Amino acid sequence: MSIRSAVESRALATLMGLPPQAQRLISGRPLVLDGQTLAPDLQVMLRLQRLARKSDLAGTSLVKGRTDMRENAVLVGGRQPIGSIRDLAVADLPARLYVPSRPSGSGLLVFFHGGGFLYGDLVSHDAPCRLLAEESGVRVLAVEYRVGPEAAFPAAFDDAEAALRWVHEHAEELGADPARIGVAGDSAGGNIAAWTAIVAARTGLPLAFQLLVYPCVDNARDTESLRLFGEGLYLTAESMAWFNETYLPRPEDKADERTRLLDVDLPAGLAPAHVVTAGFDPLRDEGEDYARRLADAGVDVELRRYVDQIHGFLNILGVGRSSRAAVREIAGRLRAALGSG
Repeated sequence: MSIRSAVESRALATLMGLPPQAQRLISGRPLVLDGQTLAPDLQVMLRLQRLARKSDLAGTSLVKGRTDMRENAVLVGGRQPIGSIRDLAVADLPARLYVPSRPSGSGLLVFFHGGGFLYGDLVSHDAPCRLLAEESGVRVLAVEYRVGPEAAFPAAFDDAEAALRWVHEHAEELGADPARIGVAGDSAGGNIAAWTAIVAARTGLPLAFQLLVYPCVDNARDTESLRLFGEGLYLTAESMAWFNETYLPRPEDKADERTRLLDVDLPAGLAPAHVVTAGFDPLRDEGEDYARRLADAGVDVELRRYVDQIHGFLNILGVGRSSRAAVREIAGRLRAALGSG
């Protein structure tokens, strides 16, 4: 972290750590939409980022977007403790194994990062992988799949399928029980994880759990949450439209079942799912629609909406209190699903 970033992070942590009453003096009137009130610490963060012109997930430049995502992740992620880390190659892809200080059984969560299919890597999602592993006692294996447009659709999905097969073939060296393997992802990674779970069920590959954090599941989205929260809350409608046009440029790409999961014929045997949404997220409604589709298909599914959170809260662990509390709760659900108890 640069000196400038360290200073910014410390200032952000100080202001987001103030009592809620003091935060209101900085952020102004509470933001209330759709009967929900945005967490005061996040309202402070968004106001400060607007002042620094860092308020939205960039959707006009690949270089800027990737740089901003990495820098923001480091800025808000903090230094999360972890037992140990090992970098390795999974199906010829960069990967990182997070082993908690006190492992709880031999479960393993294979994690696919978000970033609109264009951004994201092992660095951008290091903090949440650390916290999920350490708090749950479950090993987390983060996989850096290929992103577009350099690796055109459906490369990311092919990579995820290959990674899950590799994990099963090498479960022993990862310290994992093949019967206690799960998949997870946030945003675009949630789409990838959900699809990988579908493929596992179709092909008979054992899968014990799927953790989908504000997943995007329908590239033709037309939802109330997109209209309500599509501007000024980090992930914007404009950015998502640009992601779609860049990663799915052809009509046949946009019609592909992998990015239209609300229309997929769900197979029998899908792994139990924990679907997480954020109240102030343009992707909220489609994630919740997918949870209902899973339930209608007979899947054991739990839906949890964090009403005061924004898209990206999974990464906000080193500043403020509300997002970290939410992610710790998610880690508890992971422990119940893949830990030893």
